[in-house]
Amino acid sequence: MASGEPLPRVLSVQSHVVHGYVGNKCAVFPLQVLGLEVDPIYSVQFSNHTGYPLFKGAVFDGEQLRALAAGLEANKLLNHTHLLTGYIGSLSLLEAIADLCAMMKKHSPHLTYVCDPVLGDEGRLYVARELADAYAAHIVPLASVLVPNQFEAETLTGGSIGSLQEALEACDKLHARGPHTVIITSMGLPGDPDAITLVASTRQPQDAGGRLGGAQAMCMRIDRIKAYFTGTGDLFAALLLAWMHHHPADLAMAVEKAVGGLQAVLAETVRHCGAAALAAERTAEVCALRELRLIQCQGQLQDPPIKYRCSPLERRQGPGADAGAAGPAVKAGEADAGEGQAQAQVQAQEERAQAKVV
Repeated sequence: MASGEPLPRVLSVQSHVVHGYVGNKCAVFPLQVLGLEVDPIYSVQFSNHTGYPLFKGAVFDGEQLRALAAGLEANKLLNHTHLLTGYIGSLSLLEAIADLCAMMKKHSPHLTYVCDPVLGDEGRLYVARELADAYAAHIVPLASVLVPNQFEAETLTGGSIGSLQEALEACDKLHARGPHTVIITSMGLPGDPDAITLVASTRQPQDAGGRLGGAQAMCMRIDRIKAYFTGTGDLFAALLLAWMHHHPADLAMAVEKAVGGLQAVLAETVRHCGAAALAAERTAEVCALRELRLIQCQGQLQDPPIKYRCSPLERRQGPGADAGAAGPAVKAGEADAGEGQAQAQVQAQEERAQAKVV
């Protein structure tokens, strides 16, 4: 970036904990390390994440968010390049976010809104149905980048996803409603129970000189692991936002670097917490040991080891396409398994399912 040029600035509306790493505690530092300014708004402020045996704190509402937005606008500070949102626990706050995004776009017409629509997982909602309906009606049309898991993509599109082709069809339905980029972070394919698949699709032009030669759809197959961590979904969304900014015409590279940074953090966290990574009990001691090691991995966040790669997908066209088959073509040998990454996404969603706040 040229000297004197203003840094990109992110308004991040997510939860906050005093101790540990979820929500904005997972987003602010990585975004700053990767060269973006961050203005955090806390949707909740808790002592620790809600997976601990006890937590204390307070929850934000929509009117409080509107008041902060009014203050920023009055001082001509609502000039962000990006908006990032994660778990939103109330309809009033979600409605305020929709208003906030519309306000921000008046000041920054090219605003990039990265939305993780935290609705549920494993076939069930863990927010009120009205919240899911509000996401579909009001948030999806505003989002630039949508990062749902398989169940959330199914909920937002009203269809089931059982193949790569159906995943791309779901992405296309979501593209048609607003987002130029959709990443289904964790889907299970029939006949492949030991893996999770990430599927990414974009309508943004891609660099023909990039590693995938301009492909606009891609996937990554990832081995499942049993280790349990909190905040990985929040970290992935933040890393994805940053790397998409740095590689605006190479989604594959952005995804691979986000995965690489996340996996580096997971590897260091596993090394630190040892047997607690697989412990069934949820004591305060175990939860504390499992907190992500972000500070210790700042070098890997800046220069992530890229061990696992995306593979290009080709959409099948016409009535002959078999939606129940294995799906679009994948180049042989390129679907490397990113051990831990997609499982980490699932683990983050499971944590939210239990917490229903953070």
